[in-house]
Amino acid sequence: MTVSLYVNLTRKNAYKVALDVIKELEKLSINILMPEEFKDEFNFANVDFVPSNDFIRQSELLISIGGDGTIIHSAHRAAAYDKPILGINAGRLGFLAGLEKEELYLLKALKENAYTVDSRMMLSVKHYEGDRFVKEYICLNDVVVARGNSLRLCDVEVCNGDRLVFDYQADGIIISTPTGSTAYSLSAGGPVVDTSIESLILTPICNHSLFSRSMIFRPDSVLRLRVSNYANSLPIFSCDGERGIQMTEKSSVTVARSEKYAKIIRIKGDSFADILSHKLIERYVREKGEKE
Repeated sequence: MTVSLYVNLTRKNAYKVALDVIKELEKLSINILMPEEFKDEFNFANVDFVPSNDFIRQSELLISIGGDGTIIHSAHRAAAYDKPILGINAGRLGFLAGLEKEELYLLKALKENAYTVDSRMMLSVKHYEGDRFVKEYICLNDVVVARGNSLRLCDVEVCNGDRLVFDYQADGIIISTPTGSTAYSLSAGGPVVDTSIESLILTPICNHSLFSRSMIFRPDSVLRLRVSNYANSLPIFSCDGERGIQMTEKSSVTVARSEKYAKIIRIKGDSFADILSHKLIERYVREKGEKE
């Protein structure tokens, strides 16, 4: 068996967790591939280093070590090769992580094929300038259209197909997947949606209107977002928290279900409700401790 391994070395505990993961995989006689850029940090380990654009393709699955941001970034790359991904949490909450750093003994499930794979809906986000198509982006969590370097609210027109949904005056609009419903959308007051229920979730950010509730759309919907007061709000859009892309007065963004799916490995068999309650309780306890 061959697995690829990616580590976010900017995370405080990630390097140590990676060493522990390598030890466990060696015990299981599992071959390990890592990108060439990690050679200086792990050249003493029993690891094969291959070009970063090829190490996932040559493996059966990807193990990603870091926080949710790291796992999301890795999931994009794994989805391009239709490979499953196991996230190992080296951060704080880690909603997407399949294992915590204290549970590495459970990696034996990979060798025994004793795990399940959740197929998570992703978003296809297409950027247009007028009628000209510019680029497509794939998101696991969400896409955000928001005011840029300005204190003015965005006037965001949202259409579903050819029909107007609403004209929002807000700091921005979040369109999320069910996976992303526990991220920025939740912080903005959006609903938590079970990851098995495919849907597009629209949540306004600080909407200046009596109608400020989230809306949930069926998975075959195609939403189009356009900002009409470009000069005042200097809007940007961002996919999965990546660097924002400046919009112009001609810009529009369409959001639809992607043909690609993220395949998330589950070893422990926790349900969505189990993970949600555990992580939210964990957050509450941590924040209470920090205040005390």
